Amino acid sequence: MNFGILVNEGPYTHEASDSAYQFCKAALEAGHQIQRVFFYHDGVNNATRLTEPPQDDRNIVNRWSKLAADSKVDLVVCVAAALRRGIKDENLAPGFRISGLGQLIETSIQSDRLVTFGD
Repeated sequence: MNFGILVNEGPYTHEASDSAYQFCKAALEAGHQIQRVFFYHDGVNNATRLTEPPQDDRNIVNRWSKLAADSKVDLVVCVAAALRRGIKDENLAPGFRISGLGQLIETSIQSDRLVTFGD
């Protein structure tokens, strides 16, 4: 199955990002495909390289970057939501790219299921 993923919550304010990441890992390990992960609303905060969690905490941004590097998953950040939160190309963590809502529409059309995490 080919999944599209929509993440609407930030990395440390809600479990949505953790759940989305774990879902992607499990789906890939089971042989499924991830069409794209689209970060929208506060979910764009998952893409900033400015995040510095404490040493003993999980680094959610690095997890997403590693997933993109290891599995070639397309991580797309909504341009309007990102700019509202001060996130620009120079602030992006590795593996993320900024684009428009058209990428979300394309994902919903091309994937078998669009799974949403967060409100």
